[in-house]
Amino acid sequence: MKKLHILIFSFFNLFILSSCSDILNTDSDYIEFAEDNTLNHRTDSVYSVMGIISKLQVIADRTVLLGAARGDLLVTTNDATADLKRLAAFDFPEGVANKYNRVSDYYAVINNCNFYLAHVDTTMMRHGRNVFKPEYAVVKAYRAWTYLQLAKAYGRVPLVLDPIMSEKEAIDAMKMPKSGIVEICNYFISDLTPHALEDLPDFGEIYAIPSRNMFLPIRVVLGDLCLWAGRYEEAARWYHDFLVDAPNNLKPRPLGNYNRVYWPSNNSELVSPYGGYSATTGSEVISFIPMEPRVFEGVVSDLPNVFNSTSENRYFFQVEPSAGMRKISSDQIYCLENKNATQTDTVYVQRTGFLEENLVGDLRFYSNYYHRARVRDEYTDESAFTQRINKVPANNRVITYRLTMVYLHYIEALNRAGYPQTAFTALKYGLCDDYIKAHVDSVERSKAGSLIAFDKTYFDAEETIGLHEIGSGDTHIDTLYALPMPAAGECSSRKDTIDYQIPLVENLIVTEMALEGAFEGSRYYDLMRVALRRNDPSFLADPISRRTGEFDAKLNTLLLNQANWYLPLR
Repeated sequence: MKKLHILIFSFFNLFILSSCSDILNTDSDYIEFAEDNTLNHRTDSVYSVMGIISKLQVIADRTVLLGAARGDLLVTTNDATADLKRLAAFDFPEGVANKYNRVSDYYAVINNCNFYLAHVDTTMMRHGRNVFKPEYAVVKAYRAWTYLQLAKAYGRVPLVLDPIMSEKEAIDAMKMPKSGIVEICNYFISDLTPHALEDLPDFGEIYAIPSRNMFLPIRVVLGDLCLWAGRYEEAARWYHDFLVDAPNNLKPRPLGNYNRVYWPSNNSELVSPYGGYSATTGSEVISFIPMEPRVFEGVVSDLPNVFNSTSENRYFFQVEPSAGMRKISSDQIYCLENKNATQTDTVYVQRTGFLEENLVGDLRFYSNYYHRARVRDEYTDESAFTQRINKVPANNRVITYRLTMVYLHYIEALNRAGYPQTAFTALKYGLCDDYIKAHVDSVERSKAGSLIAFDKTYFDAEETIGLHEIGSGDTHIDTLYALPMPAAGECSSRKDTIDYQIPLVENLIVTEMALEGAFEGSRYYDLMRVALRRNDPSFLADPISRRTGEFDAKLNTLLLNQANWYLPLR
């Protein structure tokens, strides 16, 4: 996807920073201050949206690394850049620039969106149809999503909703009171809701990339905004409606067997797992930011060089799985259903005796992580290890939404909305009417109503699996993986029981997010969201402080102060 040098606003470099000296870069030859420039041609709209995507490319890698490098599932290597090491250590000395802390790049996206929304001709009709309505909705979704990323990274930021066309306007904008994440989410929930059911535009394929995958699913964005704002029932509704009624003539999206990784369930010796688990291909991917294939065409993703051994980085990758990640994976209990001619047995796979330690427990880590020694180079006399994390996509795209993670956010919202039985059913059995009727009591089913309704045509018990079954075997027969229940006499009412279950089921969901979403950029923010919800900084601080396998008291003390969770707004 080449950069499109058509509309002047695709090149705006009106960057808003927190110090007046850096508020704007107004030296660009591309800037035109054309207040009356109305976007009223079909090609204008297409090129304008592509121009916004070109600005999203600049922050694409960062959205992953801000959520991955600061979490507990990765550690930096000796070969990591100084900027990445400081990011992972939450170390931002005054006066020391860091390429991962450039708030201006987010506001460049936002300013392009604001310009488009202010200048597009929303009244134009052709054949009884509003010409620019789909693109208008897409740009609103980009703006809302970018503000959500900005608020997660910086905590409190100016909410700028009009295009900035001069230095004075930028200075005035920076004097505005800063808005927190809940306020920002609430604003964009109202702003985006009228466009929730809008069909996405279709520009066809652009350099062999389906254009529809470049656009964010509006109902999922709304679900995320509601989840962060603590509006759990609404969040669950948006996620549910997306999953069961996918827009653009796509079928509903059940979670099936197509991406499991598992041991064979027969009497033969257990040698190695088989299956085709892949986190970044097929129907799993919902949307992504397309990146340029070559540097001279624009922004190329550097994620493969950060995570993996490549010829470009001379096989010296910058991050690797942490001891914390390995422990979460190995702590899981793998169960399989062993069928023979006379009976069916429940078998728990052994926890010792493997040639590779990563085979213990859940198999997703094993299936996604490759690490081997590389022989010494005869010319450079250097040696290195070869690492490959399969979940890191090729450098021509950065994933924004994936189906399984949408399911996990959906059940996180369901659980917090007061439906822990349904949330746990999704983990252990899967979501379909048959499983819900079998494992959720009538009171919860009645209260949740259509929020947990699934069409049997698509959500079939024979095909649907539980989220934990993706990597931990036949969890549906695992008696050790059970809905938390209070001890006899501990809870005197149904409400007490639900209140007891919600945080414990949430713990299981957060663990599942680590197993399923490792290395994708969500982990730090998952910990942050729950820590904020519980008003418990230790929920975030403790696992990150133990990511190396030893407790880092200094880091723990730093992270127990919520102010240190965010990038400094400079």
